[in-house]
Amino acid sequence: MTMNQIDLKCPTAAEPADLCLRYVPSEPLHDPIGYRLAKRVADVVIAVVAIVLFSPLLVLTAVLIWFEDRGAILYCQPRVGRFGVPFWFYKFRSMRVDADACRAELLALSDADGAAFKMKQDPRITRIGRVIRKFSIDEMPQLFSVLGGHMSIIGPRPHLRSEVETYSPSDHLRLVVRPGLLCLREVSGRSKLSFDDWLRLDLEYIDRRSIWLDASILLRAIPAVVRADGAY
Repeated sequence: MTMNQIDLKCPTAAEPADLCLRYVPSEPLHDPIGYRLAKRVADVVIAVVAIVLFSPLLVLTAVLIWFEDRGAILYCQPRVGRFGVPFWFYKFRSMRVDADACRAELLALSDADGAAFKMKQDPRITRIGRVIRKFSIDEMPQLFSVLGGHMSIIGPRPHLRSEVETYSPSDHLRLVVRPGLLCLREVSGRSKLSFDDWLRLDLEYIDRRSIWLDASILLRAIPAVVRADGAY
């Protein structure tokens, strides 16, 4: 795998603007076609089943978010996807509508080491937001991104451009696979880990990637989410 300095295609009017990155992998991973096909089929099947199964919860969450402050139900943000191509990343809104404007004032209070910003007691989080973040319900809209092919059920979590800009050249290897809804971090401590630990686990996942590893992460993630282990 080689890394080249390139310019990404310019985003369209419907996409985030100015998200060109310095280094992205120049070649895809040469995975067996059987693995790629099985992973994509598993992504679609799991996403469809989860959407149908949890549709009452999705509707209830949307209603509760709107009734709390009459604000937007979804929060969308540009994230860096496979090969550095930007895409819109969706979550149920768990913070006040002015959360992004207040972020700069809180950066010094981050509880996470490294480029990531995390606060255990973030004052921007709403009452409904605390519940849906604790049990990862806020992430469920990303199931539709899985169906659209921007994400996978299992893979490295998509980062902000500001986070990607802190990568070493070798860290960009995490951009050769689709970003995921779940990853090794989700079953290894989640927000308790440092940003460097997140990158290390992502690279470990890419090195060991297989359907069996994906199945293991999925099965381990269920009790981790239920226990809200390391979630905030």
